Amino acid sequence: MARILSFSRKPALAPTHTEAAAIAAFTNDFSIEVMPRTASKIEDFRAILPAGTRVYVAHIDGVDFSEMLATARRLRAEGFEVMPHFPARGIRDRAELEARIAAYAEADVRSALVIAGGITEPRGAFSDSMQLLETGLFDRYGFTDLHVAGHPEGSRDIDPDGGAQAVMAALRWKSAFRARTDARMAIVTQFCFEPEPVIAWAEALRAGGVGLPIHIGIAGPAKLQTMIRFAMACGVGPSLRVLQRRAADLTRLMTPFEPTEMLAALARHKAAHPDFPIERVHFFPLGGIGATADYAGRLRPERARVRA
Repeated sequence: MARILSFSRKPALAPTHTEAAAIAAFTNDFSIEVMPRTASKIEDFRAILPAGTRVYVAHIDGVDFSEMLATARRLRAEGFEVMPHFPARGIRDRAELEARIAAYAEADVRSALVIAGGITEPRGAFSDSMQLLETGLFDRYGFTDLHVAGHPEGSRDIDPDGGAQAVMAALRWKSAFRARTDARMAIVTQFCFEPEPVIAWAEALRAGGVGLPIHIGIAGPAKLQTMIRFAMACGVGPSLRVLQRRAADLTRLMTPFEPTEMLAALARHKAAHPDFPIERVHFFPLGGIGATADYAGRLRPERARVRA
């Protein structure tokens, strides 16, 4: 069984040439997530990301929409594909939704991650992503890509009593919605730390009639302490227990984590099963945008450190 983290004193081996090639293929055309305030610290994204990379602009509760729009404009001007978050529970009504969509369209943004949003109580008319999609406004303004959220390990925002069935039903609805939209659709997931549950979840979706491609969330390089902090804040499930157990080795608390073994396991599965629905990798730069961009760059075959 592949394990993604190794906190023993023995350093992890570099991937073989075959593994490196598989990882490079699996992470080709990766996307990355930024927040307006962290993005403002990057002088020029063109210096750290491949041209045309899809950059998700995360909407954290309390961030003004003007900051989101300014970040999107800046990234488009630098030549990147931009996918801002649309959190249903934070949008008051159809008029506000249309105003946001229109503003992004004017900024040449035609992609959206449509989510319920992390707040508990809706601030207006919308409580879930399906209500936003049903308005038809994204199609009206020519959006070409509409992504929705997935949670391979569940979510603290989802009621555990009957929640799994409701989530599956919602994903089936979104999969069926693809026939009613002109946009390409996909599921982008929360970050995860073990490959086996992710593989099982993706296969269960396919068996359950969810035909959307999956972009798997991967945590970029960061210290173990940082990983645990973000995992707790985001409500990550079983993986959090894995991190906590491995944190018992105090000598490794300050050791940077890199998700190479996780990526290698998923890449091997994808190579063996080409129809596996995970199609792309989405990086969460928990240890910093620059560190994650550098790591992703090192996965390219010409830069990868490999063993024979």
